Amino acid sequence: MINYSVFLLPNQMNKEEAPKAYARAQAKEVMTFRKFVDHISEHGGHKRGQVKGVLSDMCSCLVEQLLEGKKILLDELGDFWISLTCEGAESCETFTSKNITGVNIVFTPGDDFQNLINSAEFNLVASRITQAASLKAEKAGESTVDLAAAKNKGNSSTTDPNGPTDPSEPTDPSEPTDPDTGGGATIPDPIGGENQ
Repeated sequence: MINYSVFLLPNQMNKEEAPKAYARAQAKEVMTFRKFVDHISEHGGHKRGQVKGVLSDMCSCLVEQLLEGKKILLDELGDFWISLTCEGAESCETFTSKNITGVNIVFTPGDDFQNLINSAEFNLVASRITQAASLKAEKAGESTVDLAAAKNKGNSSTTDPNGPTDPSEPTDPSEPTDPDTGGGATIPDPIGGENQ
């Protein structure tokens, strides 16, 4: 079951157009490498140490082979290769490797990841700011929650309204992003001013 909350996002190309509602997935749990290894070992009948070793070696080998300029095809998992971020030069002749400012790993999902929508079930939940405000009010013995104040506090805060995130977690540049969660664009206040 995929939890999601809904927020409003204005059209960046046409500021006059009314904002539209979009969904954002909310992770129920951050699964650590150890937990993921345990999960695989339970399903596959392999020893935890073997699974951990293979996954660790796979990551090291992927980086090594990508830096050698290879494209790696991992069947159902997907394909990995390199793309470059560059500063433009006036001409091909004046372009040098110093114009290259970043090396990025590109991942194209394999067959097992292509049609997740067909298997997914969805569950609408309150935003994390709303959940936190309700819990705080309940602990304080209050019978009402000032959601407007909680939403405004969350929007002006420099903390992530969704709790701690994994800085190594990749972000999808095609999705709206929030500077508090590591993205580059600003997400306007979702419905009623909530962030996620």
